[in-house]
Amino acid sequence: MNVKKRAVSLACALCLLAGPALAAGESGYADIEGGEWFAPAVAEMTEKGIMTGVADGLFAPYEAITRATVVTVLWRMAGAPDAAVEVPFTDAVGTWYDTAAAWGKGTGIATGYGDGSFGGGDLVTREQLATFLYRYAYAMGQPVAEGALGLFSDAGSISPWAEDAMRHAVGAGILQGTTAGTVEPQGIANRAALAVTLQRMLTPAAG
Repeated sequence: MNVKKRAVSLACALCLLAGPALAAGESGYADIEGGEWFAPAVAEMTEKGIMTGVADGLFAPYEAITRATVVTVLWRMAGAPDAAVEVPFTDAVGTWYDTAAAWGKGTGIATGYGDGSFGGGDLVTREQLATFLYRYAYAMGQPVAEGALGLFSDAGSISPWAEDAMRHAVGAGILQGTTAGTVEPQGIANRAALAVTLQRMLTPAAG
């Protein structure tokens, strides 16, 4: 093999080792350049058909997520199965997320409110998102983790009903704390964070 061919072979090998990179402007969305911390997750969730853009070629990464969005992406992760329940959520019938909401209710992933409504437009906090993910793990027969919440300075602000879910999310590495050492259970989750969270759920833990 001559020097030129050897150099070409070496370059090809290095490309294979490095893997594909998301270059700026190649995310598929006009509002994501490609270098953002969440860009690879958005690209992967889009490719898998789990998340889609909002409108006009935008992903809206910093837009707050709703209950309808969360139950829909989890439904897609489960393979978008047909779903029907005897008594559906009163406010979900005929909506774009009605099948996902029915599936969520049937599996116990979405419980709704006391008046029989789902509240699809309600925003989702980090502890509420953790609860959806915790119930999803149970419904799918996945292992449930036990993380240490005491590591976070604001652990005391976690609602009692969300403690087990937050332990699971933290222990599984699905939700991570901030650089300030907080877990921000009452903070509103956005679409960028949701994409990263879903990517972590789909990435096998090393070890």
